[in-house]
Amino acid sequence: MSYISVGKENNRDIEIYFKDHGSGQPIVFSHGWPLTADAWEDQMLFLSSHGYRTIAHDRRGHGRSSQPWSGNDMNTYADDLAALINALDLKDVVLVGHSTGGGEVVRYLGRYGTKRVSKAVLIAAVPPIMLKTEAYPDGLPITVFDDLRSKVLSDRAQFFKDLSAPFYGANRPGSKVSQGLRDSFWLQGMLGGLKAIYDCIRQFSETDFTEDLKKIDIPTLILQGDDDQIVPLKNSGQLSSKLIKNAKLKVYKGGSHGMCSINKDEVNSDLLNFLKET
Repeated sequence: MSYISVGKENNRDIEIYFKDHGSGQPIVFSHGWPLTADAWEDQMLFLSSHGYRTIAHDRRGHGRSSQPWSGNDMNTYADDLAALINALDLKDVVLVGHSTGGGEVVRYLGRYGTKRVSKAVLIAAVPPIMLKTEAYPDGLPITVFDDLRSKVLSDRAQFFKDLSAPFYGANRPGSKVSQGLRDSFWLQGMLGGLKAIYDCIRQFSETDFTEDLKKIDIPTLILQGDDDQIVPLKNSGQLSSKLIKNAKLKVYKGGSHGMCSINKDEVNSDLLNFLKET
């Protein structure tokens, strides 16, 4: 398996696991909470089969990456992403982020700019901020995220089983979401370290990405479902599309938060068309 070192804790390397498939223009994927790089397998297989190099990493504390006590914050997530891009010496990169990974992509662009990046895609992403604030009065109250923290600490195994339903829209009438997909969500979530999973809730909910979004000056595609029960469209994609200079928003009618799996054929097609645009 492939790893890069992004620092040390207690004299031990902090290692980030990544997958690297195909050849051509590089596309780097950042996954959502509490998942892993495996959440991108449908997009990676499709795009690598169409002549692109696809790379996805497990965020620190998640999946097969190290589980350090420290660094479970959005700035460090962005720094780890930068370390991966630099270690592989990637250029003309397309960054794709889902949910928390969308925040990671936006923070990377805010901190490191677009020297190595040509395009960005945000899918059901958390920016500009999920939490209700004076600047964003339509955000979610802090009690929503306190409840997430409480359930993670109380019984995260059962909580992840339950969370997979609204994540993929399995709780909607007529849903055809498979038990296997929900089990995959549970497995990926359980691979993460408890400290990282807990800390990440604050990062995806309370981080304000407004200034980062304003700095983005590359073509950006925003994809989101109008039935996203995890990251409501009106609080995220609709607002981000107005803050990014070159953003294009596409709304999937009835789309859930887990659209990369549920609507994978449409997502793959939209990604490929965006990649081909000049």
